[in-house]
Amino acid sequence: MKRIPFLDTHTGGEPTRLITSLHFDLGTGSVADKLSTLKKNHDDLRRTVLLEPRGSDVLVGAYLVPPADPTCEFGVIFFNNVGYLGMCGHGTIGLIASLAYLGKVQPGVIRVETPVGVVEATLHPMSLRGASDSERRSNLLIEQEVAHLPWRAVPGSGKEQERPRNDMYPNRVSVQNIPAYRHLTHVPVTVDGKTIHGDVAWGGNWFFLCHDHGLEVNMQNLEALTDFSWRVREQLTANGISGANGAEIDHVELFASTPDADSQSFVLCPGKAYDRSPCGTGTSAKLACLYGDGKLQVGQMWKQQSVVGSIFEGSIQLDGDQIIPTITGEAWVMSEGTILVDERDPFGGGIPAVR
Repeated sequence: MKRIPFLDTHTGGEPTRLITSLHFDLGTGSVADKLSTLKKNHDDLRRTVLLEPRGSDVLVGAYLVPPADPTCEFGVIFFNNVGYLGMCGHGTIGLIASLAYLGKVQPGVIRVETPVGVVEATLHPMSLRGASDSERRSNLLIEQEVAHLPWRAVPGSGKEQERPRNDMYPNRVSVQNIPAYRHLTHVPVTVDGKTIHGDVAWGGNWFFLCHDHGLEVNMQNLEALTDFSWRVREQLTANGISGANGAEIDHVELFASTPDADSQSFVLCPGKAYDRSPCGTGTSAKLACLYGDGKLQVGQMWKQQSVVGSIFEGSIQLDGDQIIPTITGEAWVMSEGTILVDERDPFGGGIPAVR
C-alpha cells in the first residue's frame, strides 16, 4: 500500500493540495530542472494525487522541493489535472499558510523558488481580533513552543519530527510575483460570428484578458462562461495567437464590473475548471495591462473579485522597466490526511482527465 501524506487549503475558494515530501530524488538542479525530471520520470504521482477518484479537476497541487537558489527557503512545483504550472498565486498563498500551520515558518518574508523564478511571500502576523481568551492563550503558548524548536528537530531524540501544529496559524500572505508584462494588445478573436478583443499577458502563466465578451460574470452563468472561454482558447490556438516564443495561452480571463471591488473576473484554467479565487497570476497579468494603459499607478491598490466573490488585493512596483506585482490574500487549512493507493486498484493512477 502506497501512502502519500497531504495537506489541503483553499485560497479564496480555490483549493491547493500540498505534498511536503517526495519518495524519489529530483536531483540538485534548479526547480525548473526538477520540474523537467518530474515530467519525464514521475508524472504518475501527479495523476494519482489530483485526478479522480482521489482528487478532482478543481484541485491544484504543490510539491515542496529543495531550492537550488541559496537565498530561498523553499522550492515549489505546482500542477493541475492536465499538467504543470509555471507559477500559481493562490497556490503560493496556500503553501505559505500551510507551512505556518505546520510550524515551519514564522511571520516575515519567505523566498520561494518556482520553475519560472523566485517569488517573495510575506506572511503577515495573525490578528487575534475576535478570538476568545482561551484561543489567545493557546496561540501564545504555541508560538512560544514553536519559536524555540528548530524545524523537524527534536532535542535529544535523534529522530526527525514535525513541529507541533499551530491551530491559530497566520494565514494572510502577500506574494511579490515575478515580473509581469503585456505581450499583445487588443487582439481580435471571433467566436460564433462575434468578434471580441483581449490582451495577451504574462503573470507567471499566459492569459488572454477580455472585457467586451458581453456575458454576465456570476455563479448563475458558469456553464455559459466556461463554454465561451473554452471556445476562445480553441480559437486562439487555431489562429496561431500565442505568448512569447510561441507559448500556449492556456488561461482565459473574462472581466466585468462589480460594486464590491475594482473588477470581477471569471478565469478558465488549463484543465477546463474555473478558478474559484481571483487568480494570482491572472491578477498579476491584469495589473501589468492596467499600468500599460495608464489606469494604475505604482503603489495603488487594485481589488480583484472572483466569480465566487472572494477578493485579492494587488499593486505594482517598478524594477527598472520591469513591472513587479504583489498579490495579497488569505488561505485556510481545511483537510489533512493520507492518500492510500492499493497496488491492486485499477485507478491507482487516477481516471484520465478529458478536455
